[in-house]
Amino acid sequence: MGTANDSTFSHFILVGFSDRPQLERVLFAVILPAYLLTLLGNSTIILVSRLDPHLHTPMYFFLTHLSFLDLSFTSSSIPQLLYNLSGQDKTISYVGCALQLVLFLGLGGVECLLLAVMAYDRFVAVCKPLHYMVIMSPRLCLILVSLAWGCGVANSLIMSPMTLWLPRCGYRRVDHFLCEMPALIRMACVNTAVIEGIAFILAIGIVLSPLVFILVSYVYIVRAVLSMQSSSGRHKVFNTCGSHLTVVSLFYGNIIYMYMQPGNSSSKDQGKFLTLFYNMVTPLLNPLIYTLRNKEVKGALRRLIWRNVSLKEKL
Repeated sequence: MGTANDSTFSHFILVGFSDRPQLERVLFAVILPAYLLTLLGNSTIILVSRLDPHLHTPMYFFLTHLSFLDLSFTSSSIPQLLYNLSGQDKTISYVGCALQLVLFLGLGGVECLLLAVMAYDRFVAVCKPLHYMVIMSPRLCLILVSLAWGCGVANSLIMSPMTLWLPRCGYRRVDHFLCEMPALIRMACVNTAVIEGIAFILAIGIVLSPLVFILVSYVYIVRAVLSMQSSSGRHKVFNTCGSHLTVVSLFYGNIIYMYMQPGNSSSKDQGKFLTLFYNMVTPLLNPLIYTLRNKEVKGALRRLIWRNVSLKEKL
């Protein structure tokens, strides 16, 4: 391929699922409605949490940010995937690829940290209920969310340029449906041990540390729940904490499973479907998990619908 300067690249080719044309049509038919439902579900969570005064609490403040993250996370790659699935053109511009990488790393990192922040919120609510509103003040909530966003963005600003500046000797084909960091690193024509080591160290702080914090928080939560005398209190805790724990399991479970696979060709194909799962299915399921298991959100939805119906009748 030669040693052409990679900075002259105008585009990359996303291989994606192009070796399976029949599968591409099936995926397009499934992903398009799923993406629209994801937009609807997460937008509804944001709207309801902001409009209903009963939901102006730390828990729903964090949930609003989670829904915004899911909207942004899935929108960073799914529209491009739908475009590539719908025709023969599998290209993405160099700028578009860089933007995908920056958003994917940044938003993914923020979500890992935000889930840890939400675990701390549940820990305080269950283990220190009398001091909950004092501890989880609006100022602290804003600081915690800002830290999550700051660390996630910093991770992306460190890893994205290092990944994009790797020499690729003219190679343009990305063996994925998006510009994900591991796929771009595999394209490099130089030794990538250093950048992989840096990525591993950052992953300890961005992925592993929040997961450990979440697990420790739930150890204390379970201990507090088991000591409760009221069955109704235990049921309420299981509802609110169960929703968060389900989201954590879906998000982290797929990330850990995918990155523990051996680096062979079959695992690459499997990795594409796993990436698609946590990039598409998890953001789709999150609003359902929080609405189906949460009486407060369902009540807020009913009040919002009733308010709109009443306004229309008056008009």
